[in-house]
Amino acid sequence: MSRIGKKPVAVPEGVKVAVAGRAVTVEGPLGMLRIEHRPEVAVAYDEAARQVVVTRADDSRTARAMHGLTRALVANMVEGVTKGFQKSLEIIGVGYNAKLQGSSIALTVGYADTRVLEIPEGVTVELPSATRIVVKGPDKQKVGDLAARIRKVRPPEPYQGKGIRYVDEVVRRKAGKAFAGTGSA
Repeated sequence: MSRIGKKPVAVPEGVKVAVAGRAVTVEGPLGMLRIEHRPEVAVAYDEAARQVVVTRADDSRTARAMHGLTRALVANMVEGVTKGFQKSLEIIGVGYNAKLQGSSIALTVGYADTRVLEIPEGVTVELPSATRIVVKGPDKQKVGDLAARIRKVRPPEPYQGKGIRYVDEVVRRKAGKAFAGTGSA
């Protein structure tokens, strides 16, 4: 039995959960999220106890895999509409910066042109400074995907550390060619 799948998801006050067929809708102060779960599992909302319970039909491999996944997705939806999710990135490099242009973000990171990425609906991007990017939103998948796409434009390189990295990311540095050309022949 899935340890994660067995745990019910507590629904805080101010959050509405609706289960209609295979569609689960969660609505809260930060927005509304909806998923359609797989037929191997069943989702039920107990309004008296204010909790969502995920069960599975049988012990097949797919049903066991979907049990914990569906519960985690519902828990992320509840957390997203109450607290929201956030990823912070920093840009390191001389002349590297970011600018907001309407519903897109323009990254100047050492290429001949400026790289422009569209910001998906339901996600907000803040720039506390020209070298800090904060991606926020209720949908964990959209927030993480946009942050990963921004980082992919110029991943941090190991020699000088230049590039775009997550704030808590540790980049392993390499020594480089420190003593090149000083060898005796």
